[in-house]
Amino acid sequence: MRMTFIVICIGVRIQCLATIKNITPPVMPVSSFRSARWLLPWLAVASAQAQSQPQEVEPVTLKPVVVTATRTERDIDEAPVRTEVVTREEIENTNARTLKQALENVPGLQLREVLGKSGYELSLQGLSADQVLVLIDGLPITASTSSTVDLSQYLLDEVERVEVVKGASSAQYGSSAMGGVVNVITRRQAAGFGGTASVDAGSYGSQNDSGRSLNANNRNARFSLGGGGEKWRMSVSGERLDNAGFGINPSSYPRQGDANLRQQFAARGEWMPSKDGRAWLEASHYSEDDTQRYNLFVPPNQVPQRKLESITRDRVSGGVDWRFANGMRAQVKGVNERYDSHSPGYSNEVLATDRRSSQRMQHLSTQLELPAWGRQLWMVGTDWHHETLSQTSNGSSELGTLGNAKRTNAEVFVQNDIILNDAWEVLFGLRGQNDSDFGSHWAPKVSVRANLLNGAEWKGVFRASLGQGYRVPNLKERHYLFDHSALGYKVVGNPNLKPESSTSLQLGATFKRGSRLTIDVNGFYNRVRDLIQTDEANTSVVDGITQYTYANIARARTSGLDTNLVWRANSVLSLNAAHTYTSTRNETTGQELTRRPQQIVRLGADWRVQPNTMLGLRVRHQSSELVDTATRARSPGWTTLDFSLNHRIGREVTLFFGINNITNRQRDFVNTNDFGPIAGRYIYLGARFAFGNAIK
Repeated sequence: MRMTFIVICIGVRIQCLATIKNITPPVMPVSSFRSARWLLPWLAVASAQAQSQPQEVEPVTLKPVVVTATRTERDIDEAPVRTEVVTREEIENTNARTLKQALENVPGLQLREVLGKSGYELSLQGLSADQVLVLIDGLPITASTSSTVDLSQYLLDEVERVEVVKGASSAQYGSSAMGGVVNVITRRQAAGFGGTASVDAGSYGSQNDSGRSLNANNRNARFSLGGGGEKWRMSVSGERLDNAGFGINPSSYPRQGDANLRQQFAARGEWMPSKDGRAWLEASHYSEDDTQRYNLFVPPNQVPQRKLESITRDRVSGGVDWRFANGMRAQVKGVNERYDSHSPGYSNEVLATDRRSSQRMQHLSTQLELPAWGRQLWMVGTDWHHETLSQTSNGSSELGTLGNAKRTNAEVFVQNDIILNDAWEVLFGLRGQNDSDFGSHWAPKVSVRANLLNGAEWKGVFRASLGQGYRVPNLKERHYLFDHSALGYKVVGNPNLKPESSTSLQLGATFKRGSRLTIDVNGFYNRVRDLIQTDEANTSVVDGITQYTYANIARARTSGLDTNLVWRANSVLSLNAAHTYTSTRNETTGQELTRRPQQIVRLGADWRVQPNTMLGLRVRHQSSELVDTATRARSPGWTTLDFSLNHRIGREVTLFFGINNITNRQRDFVNTNDFGPIAGRYIYLGARFAFGNAIK
């Protein structure tokens, strides 16, 4: 009965919101239900098993410790800023291989293709990927096109968890954190010695590049080794993802799915002279070779086109973290990264374009946590950031007379966490930024946390944040020429862009009944000034080529409601459901903003069928979204269903099997306004091996 009650509550919640907003609630297509009918008996058994468990038994769960909310370690329930976490367990249960796949089931996140590439970017709360900062252990990572980070270009072998903070975070993290922060936390090496290895292969069925359904179209492998004593520890890791690409008609030349080979290797060393301090150094190398194949219609023929892209990212990061006897803590960390891309384009196997892009990024961060003063915890710090961009096409610069573009900014921040009493906490933050091109700006933020319900069965936490976001136009938006004339379009930078700014209000509460039931509700309101946008309305046609241009929208707003429910029925069954409603508006024209779906739904179930066997289901739904403000064209909504099965043999070996997109929902490639899933059904099989201190 309880599971039925939960499902009914979710439906009532969505239907009520739809009635209030005069919208249609998200509905999974009938075909999706028919394709998934075989799952219903399994869920029925799971429900029955849940009911059979003694009611007084509480499942034991460890509360995650997060750092992104306040830049220092806090229990997730005690953090004054709402934080969502993708755990290592979730990554392994869903067999995610890239950061994009790890984030697919986070409530409210929209993942969409990077323009002109085979990668993915994210947006949240109606704000674009340019306005969401992606960090690795608190340090930035170079964007794939000097604008947005390609989430497919970070592999997960050494990832411990991923933390997501929604809403303006410029006071904590500076420019580019106007919409939120995604912080990837890597695993620290344990004492002793151990390692892991895994291999898997998968197929797109009849859409395999070879045209043979049983071929291993995708082949993936990873390893990690590490160990050490109490003071010194070392680790090395490597990962290789080989995807042959796919086509809806493999016998023809075009491929809707790019072929790519991604590889990542890393080495890390850590020195811990005492329990109070550590120093670390990490070096990593990422490479990617991508091939796009498509036809260009040149009357009366279809002319084969082929674009190659070779990418390398070399990253060196390190830092020192020291705690003093008086309670003071000092951190210094930095990163130096080089990102190079070479993209030759061929028309009928004749070289047509030869583009080279090179980016350099250096970042240095300092942070000092002062000893507790009464009930106040003060923190001060600085950030220095420098980046350069150069790009040529056929040997000529595509950055005009600049040759290369540069940007430097220096920032200082102060934060005070005031514990008023056992129930109330207030967090103040203020950051000042001086940019080499746009001068100075200050971004404040205040967050409040209150324990308003602390009964024997129910506990409730209230959170509210009000902050200002700020983002200077990046080098791509101001100077980049993204020339895809072969595809009929260009994206041209606008050097006259103004910085964006926003006011963000987050208001929500979390209610818990023991460790079984968690209900999380969060409302958001973001008011943006000078929002930078490019869509069909900012275009011109030059020599038959559509030319898009970035432009500032005078005023825009996004608002909505996140609702998330997690029910841990017992030690073997866990269910979760999340719904995000987002309303956007260009306050100059009165129209909604493009590429922002109103509704996003996430459903999940994890069932431990046997002590060593875990079954997982993940449902993702996204409503239609506006594509063209001039014609009012919309991309249709879509729903996908993923299935995964992990079976552990002994302590060392885990076999896994899965089907992504069971219902085979794939976009209509003839319809240029359809931005649904690119890939259809994908079936994979693999194995993981762990030994030594890597065994859980």
